[in-house]
Amino acid sequence: MPYQAPIQDMLFNMRHVANIDALTQIPAFEDAGFDTAAAVLEECARFNSEVIAPTNRPGDVSPSSWKDGVVTTAPGFKEAYRQYIEGGWQGLQHDAAHGGQGLPKTIGAACIEMLNSANMSFALCPLLTDGAIEALMTAASDDLKSVYLEKLISGEWTGTMNLTEPQAGSDLALVRSRAEPQPDGTYKVFGTKIYITYGEHDMADNIVHLVLARVAGAPEGVKGISLFVVPKRLVNADGSLGERNDVHCVSIEHKMGIKASPTAVLQYGDHGGAVGYLVGEENRGLEYMFIMMNAARYAVGVQGIAVAERAYQKAVSYARDRVQSRPVDGSMPGSAPIIHHPDVKRMLMTMRAYTEGCRALAIAAAAAFDAAHHHPDAETRQVNQRFYEFMVPLVKGYSTEMSLEVTSLGVQVHGGMGFIEETGAAQYYRDAKILTIYEGTTAIQANDLVGRKTARDGGESAKALAARVAETEADLLANGSDDAKAMAHQLGKARQAYLDAVQFIADHSRSNPNAAYAGSVPYLMLSGNLMAGWQMGRALLAAQSAVGQGGEFSDAFLRNKIATARFYAEHILVKTAGLRDAIVEGADSVTALEVDAF
Repeated sequence: MPYQAPIQDMLFNMRHVANIDALTQIPAFEDAGFDTAAAVLEECARFNSEVIAPTNRPGDVSPSSWKDGVVTTAPGFKEAYRQYIEGGWQGLQHDAAHGGQGLPKTIGAACIEMLNSANMSFALCPLLTDGAIEALMTAASDDLKSVYLEKLISGEWTGTMNLTEPQAGSDLALVRSRAEPQPDGTYKVFGTKIYITYGEHDMADNIVHLVLARVAGAPEGVKGISLFVVPKRLVNADGSLGERNDVHCVSIEHKMGIKASPTAVLQYGDHGGAVGYLVGEENRGLEYMFIMMNAARYAVGVQGIAVAERAYQKAVSYARDRVQSRPVDGSMPGSAPIIHHPDVKRMLMTMRAYTEGCRALAIAAAAAFDAAHHHPDAETRQVNQRFYEFMVPLVKGYSTEMSLEVTSLGVQVHGGMGFIEETGAAQYYRDAKILTIYEGTTAIQANDLVGRKTARDGGESAKALAARVAETEADLLANGSDDAKAMAHQLGKARQAYLDAVQFIADHSRSNPNAAYAGSVPYLMLSGNLMAGWQMGRALLAAQSAVGQGGEFSDAFLRNKIATARFYAEHILVKTAGLRDAIVEGADSVTALEVDAF
């Protein structure tokens, strides 16, 4: 079935969750209000439906290929990418001073979701380029910016991030790639990098690799890592492309999902050393790379929402057409489309509520990012920065774990036909699995949430968020409708479960770290569930206030939003109680067995 972007839900969240018109009070975004968002999203939806989405299934069936160091992308990718950069989509939310359009992340995130729903394998190339742009904008010299930023923002060149090595997965202290300083101020880079997304391809004239490596004499561990720009092709003084650099693709991986995205093994320095340019200062590479990683982590969370949306749309379409069995209530005389059966409705509502909750969470985080980076008031920037930093592991971790459940349900709705590759439902399930792994596994996100975001200040930041949830509960109770009271009731229970978990982590992070971290992933899932539920509570209030007012959203849409929010409360928020018990009461059983007993 063709992809239809959920424009109304995106715009509703921008209006009522992100308060996009408040962004127009920020000088950088004076023209980026609701009307601008609506126009951009309409065009983005058309482009992705007509140009990108048709490449999704062919790319899964006939993925990228490697031969003699050359990578050929999947059918239609080169042509689609050319149209993507001609449309200016790569530079949508990047600095206008370097050729971008300077739109807020609040709008950009919705466009990123559409691109990933249309074709996640394709979208990975722009995603990595976005991260490279963020890192260079923050840490690179003016000279490096002048050479690389404009071409990256236009999409004429693409970017990668090179962290992982065969012996160094998530443990970057084990990185062995080395960089030797040269008399002209450049470096010669040597080493092997693996799992490099779009590390080699045929869609752009140049690929700008951001590479972690060690300079001779650097400290051991993560404190001795530097960051380098290593282009596939060297750039001449006049900006034209010169000779091929000493970096080569020796193979690409064969994967269970995102098959059309070439995941490269890159070899640096086999012929004398790859020319690299230091970004910032020596030994601060991991700090700089984290800028890119945080941008990518948020984007991967949006990928989870995107693939969940695509799986939901496909499941609804199938459930409307597939005729099986008479409804249990006797409402139809014979066999009916399966969408009439209660359990199919339960699955579809679960898919819908999870996706809408995580979308609201992501857009709320994007609005905080925009305020944190552009608001003229320093205190407002600081408050929003703290909120955004707390949300990043939730957007990444919760949304991607959510996508596995949603895409699995998508297969289940199809029944046996879902297990057959030709129906296409299985692709979304296969594609979704990588999202909980790359750019930091769910456990890495959870450890960050426990250590840096919760335990570091004794849980104060986490508790402050709970206080904001409580304010929404009060507003729901004041509303007085049955839907609002049901949401308030479940939000209150989930908030208390969250506070119990926060206190347990704060109490045990130093005295018994194994106990605190044994529940790190359940704590992330509890927190993500609550924060998404909070946004759904806010959405419910906004929808109820707008019914009958004749605004931008139809009453049918608003009533559906209210029903979906209540379902989230009564079927998804209720899971927080069990997570709370696993964290607070189940820590000892996690570590009860000795290693030899496994």
